[in-house]
Amino acid sequence: MNNLNTQNPNQLDYTNKLIKIAVLGGIRLDGLDRMRVTVKIQGTEVESVAVRHNLDLYNDTQVEKLIRKTATKLEIGTSVIEASINELIEALEKYRLEQLESTDQKPQTKQLTEKEKQEALQLLQSENLLTTTNDLIGKSGIIGEETNRLIMYLIFSSRKREQPLHIISLGSSGTGKTHLQESIGNLIPEEEKIEITTLSENAFYYFGQQELKNKLILIEDLDGAEGALYPIRELQSKKKISKTIAFKNTKGETKTTNITVEGPVCVSGCTTKESIYEDNANRSFLIYLDESGEQDQKIMDYQRRASAGKNDIA
Repeated sequence: MNNLNTQNPNQLDYTNKLIKIAVLGGIRLDGLDRMRVTVKIQGTEVESVAVRHNLDLYNDTQVEKLIRKTATKLEIGTSVIEASINELIEALEKYRLEQLESTDQKPQTKQLTEKEKQEALQLLQSENLLTTTNDLIGKSGIIGEETNRLIMYLIFSSRKREQPLHIISLGSSGTGKTHLQESIGNLIPEEEKIEITTLSENAFYYFGQQELKNKLILIEDLDGAEGALYPIRELQSKKKISKTIAFKNTKGETKTTNITVEGPVCVSGCTTKESIYEDNANRSFLIYLDESGEQDQKIMDYQRRASAGKNDIA
């Protein structure tokens, strides 16, 4: 019988005939070699005294201390408390694995019908493939930027290759850099891209080992991600990043472990800077957004047609 109530992930409640245990703050899903929790243990009576304790349930010494402390305060036999805690550990292990499995489920990949496959092959075999592709991109609602939008789409498509390409969009604020990147990104399947607004220096090290492999990484603002540019460069050049970190095992000993995240990846970002650091620039195609009056006119014409309901958007 499962006596663990997981309805509220921030307070997991275990109950049997004699005691009830609340796991305050829930349980962390990372680090399967430990199970650090904060528990509140009470008898089943309404006015029972509560025992609060923070410990690693995989640490025998800490568990034994909790058992003795609880037995004394609640006046319940140590064997009963020990059996209850063992049941709690079993239930928490099962719950944690279930949560990890649900978290690790990959997004469903769209399956093409036979008709769609034939249409795609016909397009790929057409003589004017690039022209047709650019026209279709335009029909998706991207106005102007004919050269830039095609270059960006082709670079995004390189994510599947062993040596993907990378791109940086440059332009002053309000020129549509992010809009262009987002719009072309919308043409890429959701499960094959990762969109990032801001990221910390160590953010990339917390992805799963294969989580970034052949993914398109869209960074909205490179100016705010300077601390993370080094691991980005390493992913671009070496196709992987690694980092050694220290941790404490269940015996309290300090150990080290190596974290590795594998590529290759295709990286796209936007910046308002007129020039960027050479090591970042020489790994990417640099495109400059069209800030001409002609481009502004194209956008205004499109907006007028949209208001009149005359735009043909695919």
